[in-house]
Amino acid sequence: MAALRDGDFAALPMLLKLVSALHKLTRHVVYRGLTSAEDILSLFPENFHQNLKNLLTKIILENISAWRNEAQASQISLPRLVDMDWRVDIKTSSDSIVRMAVPTCLLQLKIQEDAALCGNNPVVSALTVELSKETLDTMLEGLGRIRDQLSAVANK
Repeated sequence: MAALRDGDFAALPMLLKLVSALHKLTRHVVYRGLTSAEDILSLFPENFHQNLKNLLTKIILENISAWRNEAQASQISLPRLVDMDWRVDIKTSSDSIVRMAVPTCLLQLKIQEDAALCGNNPVVSALTVELSKETLDTMLEGLGRIRDQLSAVANK
């Protein structure tokens, strides 16, 4: 490896600007989902060197699917529901005169943490929630509204 001379560092700011501009260009192409050479070529200024523009476009098109997959894999996501189980219990409470039975729903959710945050071994944890009949009715009504909104969006 050749030793660096003082003059070699003079080009460093320009090199950093070039790398930054290329990074912004590739992020823009991946984010916008541009997949044709025409779409990418239209991003360059009119006076940009034609051969360099064609070379960069070719490199981007060859690597865009890998970059898109890498970008999607590196996104942080919310925990994911892996499994759900439920049961109805009768809770008994009493006072000196009356003994009453109160039904409740025990809902157990198994949740997997984001793999990007946990490395190769994502953590699955269990969460148990106790719901009264009124709370369960409210939750089911809200889930029904969510289902209807998702269906409306999916049918467009």
